[in-house]
Amino acid sequence: MKLERLKNKITAGNFGTSIIGLGYVGLPLAVEFAKNGINATGIETNRKKIASIRRGKSYIPDINSEEIKQLVKKSLLKASDNFNELKKADVIIICVPTPLRKSKDPDVSYIVAACHQIKKHIRKKHIIILESTTYPGTTQEVVKPLLEESGLKAGSDFFLAFSPERVDPGNKTYKIKNTPKVVGGIDKISTHLAAAVYSKIAQTVITVSNTETAEMVKLLENTFRAVNIAMINEFALMANKLNLDIWEIIKAAASKPFGFMPFYPGPGIGGHCIPLDPHYLAWKMKTLNFEPRFIELANTVNSAMPEYVVNRISDLLNRHGKALSTSKILIVGMAYKADITDDRESPAKDVFALLTRKKGKVKYYDPYINATDIAGKLYQSVPFTEKELKKYDCVVVITPHSAIDYKSLMKHSNFVFDARNIIKVKNSKLEKL
Repeated sequence: MKLERLKNKITAGNFGTSIIGLGYVGLPLAVEFAKNGINATGIETNRKKIASIRRGKSYIPDINSEEIKQLVKKSLLKASDNFNELKKADVIIICVPTPLRKSKDPDVSYIVAACHQIKKHIRKKHIIILESTTYPGTTQEVVKPLLEESGLKAGSDFFLAFSPERVDPGNKTYKIKNTPKVVGGIDKISTHLAAAVYSKIAQTVITVSNTETAEMVKLLENTFRAVNIAMINEFALMANKLNLDIWEIIKAAASKPFGFMPFYPGPGIGGHCIPLDPHYLAWKMKTLNFEPRFIELANTVNSAMPEYVVNRISDLLNRHGKALSTSKILIVGMAYKADITDDRESPAKDVFALLTRKKGKVKYYDPYINATDIAGKLYQSVPFTEKELKKYDCVVVITPHSAIDYKSLMKHSNFVFDARNIIKVKNSKLEKL
């Protein structure tokens, strides 16, 4: 009877959620629940984020501040660092970071820490869902045993599932509502309940047979991208050797209406997913004596792109009669992709560090990132003015923000290296990847 009441409660949308971690995944999720009339409490250890939410101010460009302000005012959205809030919720969703260690091994310490907090406050009929990207088996092998240390049993006392996050920062078309949600539970009832939860905020929910399958879905999605980006990056290197225009080649190939999907080269890969997620799968497979060769090769190619960019810049400076070690260089765009404030794993940082190591005098401009840490040192964004642009021997466009005035950039710069093919003008001062 209690289980039936829980099902009815979820179906009616009469439940509360707690989201652990209010970053690029957790905050949009909390907002979406709140927008649908479901109380959402974000649990966050970063007090600046908590204060920001309470003031009704968003720190993520995809989320509107006015929307947060109204949801907070209606008491549908709140933020706290008090894990006692978990007791009040019916659904707990874990959205914490899953970085890599220096050894490229998975670091699930944030997941473990979240589970230790949950087990202190877990109660019967709690629905617990992990969204943090991780290796296949984490939900069953790490999360479940930790939560069962509470004395409650998964599948009967509480319910456990995995649902891969599919947040794409800066995407104007696909948000949580119109992006299909994949869900896999440790058993059928966990899958059913988790799917019912997500059906309140997503138009389409796809259920899979277990948590391991759901975990593997996310890794396939991002490994697919990493491998294809590596392939087109290698094609860019080959095209350069053959003195061909890779961008023209891609455009012509993309005219084929079947059997081809265009990918585009760049100075490397960045963000919280593509540079990291394939390593989670690679690590898991190595524990099973399986060598993930495509993943390893893709990582080798993609990781070498920042150095390729630096070598190209050095050659181009020489062609302009300048040495890299005596040149002033401006990097445009420090975020890992356009129009966001996220610079995690950004290739711009790698290019900046390599240029600095070669004694270049390097600064950066990014309209979204006022300051950033590169190799343990804090750098500030410079102004984007005619006077500033004229100081540099070379401007390197890494991240093509729409807020950047590229006409002004071309007009006032000595020469520009465009690593993303964003500048659509023919000009003797323009060089491309």
